[in-house]
Amino acid sequence: MSTGYTTKEVAKIINNKHFEYPLNQAMASAWILGNQKGINLKVINVNEMSSLADYFVLASANNPTQARAMSENIERQMKKNGFLCQSVEGHSEANWILLDYGDIMIHIFLETTREVYDLDGLWKDALSVDIPQEYYFTGQEGDESGVIDVEEKNYF
Repeated sequence: MSTGYTTKEVAKIINNKHFEYPLNQAMASAWILGNQKGINLKVINVNEMSSLADYFVLASANNPTQARAMSENIERQMKKNGFLCQSVEGHSEANWILLDYGDIMIHIFLETTREVYDLDGLWKDALSVDIPQEYYFTGQEGDESGVIDVEEKNYF
C-alpha cells in the first residue's frame, strides 16, 4: 500500500464531519490497522467509564514485526495530521504496544497476549463503535484482488 494512498485516506477520515474529535483520530487509527491486516479490531468509547482516555482502539497482529509496522504507521500518519504521541510502550518486545495520544489509546497485541490481559473483557460494558467494513484490508479502493491500475489511480 502506498504512503500517498494511506495519507489521503487517513486525512479523509480525520476531516470527516461525521466523526468529531477524538473519534476521528480513533477511526483513522482503526483504518490504518485494518488496512495493515490487523485482526479483531475494536473501537470502544470509555469516556464515561475512565479518565484515562475517551476511546480505546484494540487490534491484534500476527507477529511482532507486523505490530511494530502498524504502530510506526499510526505514529507517522497522526504526526502528518498534527497529532503527537505522548507515550509509546512495548515497542521493542511488540507483544503489546500502547500508543497514548491523550484522548485515545491504541493497543496493538499479539493475539496470545491479548487473551492474557483481556482488555476486551475488562471494558465489556463500554460502548463499542461500529467500524465500517471498508476499513478492513481488501486491497486499495475495495478491490478484492489487490491489483491497482497505477495510471488510473496516479498514486505513484
